[in-house]
Amino acid sequence: MDRDEERRIIAQVCAGDVNAFEALVVAYQKQVYNLALRTVGNEEDAADMTQEVFLRAYRALGTFRGESKFSVWLYRLTTNVCIDFLRSRRRHPTVSLTASEDDDEQPQFDLPADERTSPEQQLTRSEMRRAVARGLDSLPDDARKILILRELNGLSYAEIGKVLHLEAGTVKSRLFRARRKLCDFLLTDGNLPDQYASKQTKGGADG
Repeated sequence: MDRDEERRIIAQVCAGDVNAFEALVVAYQKQVYNLALRTVGNEEDAADMTQEVFLRAYRALGTFRGESKFSVWLYRLTTNVCIDFLRSRRRHPTVSLTASEDDDEQPQFDLPADERTSPEQQLTRSEMRRAVARGLDSLPDDARKILILRELNGLSYAEIGKVLHLEAGTVKSRLFRARRKLCDFLLTDGNLPDQYASKQTKGGADG
């Protein structure tokens, strides 16, 4: 859906055509659901978050000024809804932080799946994921949000910048600091993997 079509449908909805909103739901419900699923960690909650996002989007559609794509506005709304949910439930997705190939900030967490791992290794991985969840919970909202967008949802620096209204350079520096804070937590918690712990004690990441 291009921006002209988005504007036309939004204008129809704001003029009182409730049924026109369904076109936006059909166009973006899969993207919103996938974003919510990566953030909250299970299908049932993701479905609930998707419904909540579109309900809020409908109610707030009059505030959408078209300065960015409607999808970017929805990304921002979805992230906020999911973070509010996680904060209220004191829950976070049990996934590893795996950076994309174009990342130049460190440290990064990589816990590759291996079906041949022993029960002891699987337990260690589970403990690490729980530690990462506690670490995310300990972070300020801005640090938690940028990590979720990058590491869990896989957004590019440019996409994060649009969602959070930040320059790409600011995104990179904030992401670096957020990772360092998470590393500090995991180091104190005793759950930072050895290879990252050695980097941290030697002065941490480059950048």
